[in-house]
Amino acid sequence: MEGRQRALDLRVRIEKANEEYYLQDRPSLPDAEYDRLLQELCELEKQYPELQSPDSPTQRVGGYVAKEFSKVQHTQPLLSLDNAFQAEDLRDFDARVRSVAPDARYIAELKIDGLTLALTYENGLLIRAATRGDGETGEEITANVKTIASIPLRLKAGPLKLDVRGEGYMPKASFARLNQEREEEGLRVFANPRNAAAGSLRQLDSRETAKRKLDYFAYQVLEAEGQGLKTQEESLRFLGRLGFVVNPEYQVLATIEEVIVYCEKMAQERHQLPYDIDGVVIKVNEAEHQRELGFTSKSPRWAIAYKFPAEQVETVLRDVFVRVGRTGVLTPTAILTPVFVAGSTVSRATLHNEDYIAEKDIRIGDTVLVEKAGDIIPEVIKTIPEKRTGREVLFRMPEHCPECGGAVVREEGEAARRCTGISCPARQREAIIHFASRDAMNIDRLGPAVVQRLLEAELIHDAADLYSLRQEELVQAERLAEKSAAHLLQAIEESKQRGLAPLIFALGIRHAGEKAGKILAKTFGTMEKLQTASLEELQIIPDIGPVMAASIFNFFQQEGTTDFLRRLRQAGVTMQATEARQPQIFAGLSIVVTGVLTRWNRQEAEAMIEERGGKAAGSVSKKTAFVVVGENAGSKLAKAGELGIKVLTEEEFMAMLGAEDGS
Repeated sequence: MEGRQRALDLRVRIEKANEEYYLQDRPSLPDAEYDRLLQELCELEKQYPELQSPDSPTQRVGGYVAKEFSKVQHTQPLLSLDNAFQAEDLRDFDARVRSVAPDARYIAELKIDGLTLALTYENGLLIRAATRGDGETGEEITANVKTIASIPLRLKAGPLKLDVRGEGYMPKASFARLNQEREEEGLRVFANPRNAAAGSLRQLDSRETAKRKLDYFAYQVLEAEGQGLKTQEESLRFLGRLGFVVNPEYQVLATIEEVIVYCEKMAQERHQLPYDIDGVVIKVNEAEHQRELGFTSKSPRWAIAYKFPAEQVETVLRDVFVRVGRTGVLTPTAILTPVFVAGSTVSRATLHNEDYIAEKDIRIGDTVLVEKAGDIIPEVIKTIPEKRTGREVLFRMPEHCPECGGAVVREEGEAARRCTGISCPARQREAIIHFASRDAMNIDRLGPAVVQRLLEAELIHDAADLYSLRQEELVQAERLAEKSAAHLLQAIEESKQRGLAPLIFALGIRHAGEKAGKILAKTFGTMEKLQTASLEELQIIPDIGPVMAASIFNFFQQEGTTDFLRRLRQAGVTMQATEARQPQIFAGLSIVVTGVLTRWNRQEAEAMIEERGGKAAGSVSKKTAFVVVGENAGSKLAKAGELGIKVLTEEEFMAMLGAEDGS
């Protein structure tokens, strides 16, 4: 039977896509194609009911539970939503609603493209965070979720017990920065912000999650003792009062035609938002009507998700240009016939690395589909082989650097090729751009174009040369006016006082980012001490792993580094930490804070521990030096008792800090 075989084929493809997305965090199937296949399978099972089975992807509420994380049984099922792809689907949904609740009103909320997170609070404190998993059982990822600043660790007010559902997501700016960093390090890039958020929240080290700058919108109260919330709008306002971030773009609407207008409006405006959305969720606003409408086995009858059509456009890949980054990574870029996509005209798109090109069989001359990953980064999604003419050309990564002719190598375990030329002009250019960037030395007006002109005029050769520039030289540089030259020199002068942490980050040490710069500045206090630090000294610093430690150590062993820092020092660049450094009384100690503190919150207490050289650990072990306990201390206090770990009250901890007044 043709229908049966097609259904089996669809199930295999969809399950493979689910495994790639949920377990591997490496999706190969575009969202639009996944939705099309799933919709086709739904239609086949409606046409041939005998094809339905409990293990069909159409019956699956969510994804998988990874073995690395402990399992959490949800207090109530976290159901998925039926999808609508056009206005007529919404009108059909409205007809079903009106047959039960004729006077129902709707609330339309943006469908944030992220990862569902269920949070549980007891006595006002966050005690557990879990993914949706398969809807019944999720992954317990509390430590990772606590790194998201927009999720309150303590509620402002509210019930003794609260269960909340919301969306963890990666803002577009964070996504762009993360992928740029991964490309520079020769690592595989993420396909889209949702994939990046999922990968970030499934890190086995929450410190890695913290670097990803995730965010969270709360949108559903699963359980709230004694609140009597009568509408979804009341629930959103209630969540806002408790301290959650609620997406402000929701609207309460009376008719389905108003809903359709809202969906069309947001489809046009989504590119201006700082986060990715892939549709609009429409819910019946009144809780009473929701109860009347009820649920199917997999979704509520009172809600539906309107999915935006994917903005993928065809164009021709005319050539491939290879860019060399500051760490020497060679990144292939597609040169396209210009095409309008997601709000702007695109003429270039990233191809990431040679593995990406090979996996998708991308050739020069191909007709390709292009979209913007996260509505930001143009990307070639796939080729259209049936449109090939036979004149297409396979692309090969160069064996020598296109900028300096130096040897190109691909290290084991990396996806990228890297130029080995120390004096490569492209690496120097990108290194200067990084040195001047906002989080580094913050030299205003020194963008890529100005750096390129200064290099071409041979006014600079590296970042240290910036501090010897003169006004008359800058004025002579092409298109650099006298006023602009004065502003640039002022910005360069001001950068001398940026401090040690930004300077360390500005050096562009491989594997050492902005956070590492702060840690190293706090640990050593001066550039001289950091330069002379041994590999062993670097390896014992919390949050500096062996790979990063080796990279830092090797960087400072280079003769070029010594000369570069000498020139910066002669120019008057600050080489010591500007902030007051606390006595390192907890150096090398692992300390746990638990319970409710009265004088500080837990984050403030942990920050004081780290400022004094200690590690604020999340769990009690034999390595724990002592545990600081507040009110309602639970399992961690019991664990300390079992292991014979020293326990300090808040007052005793204050005495150790020498802060009798709590300051």
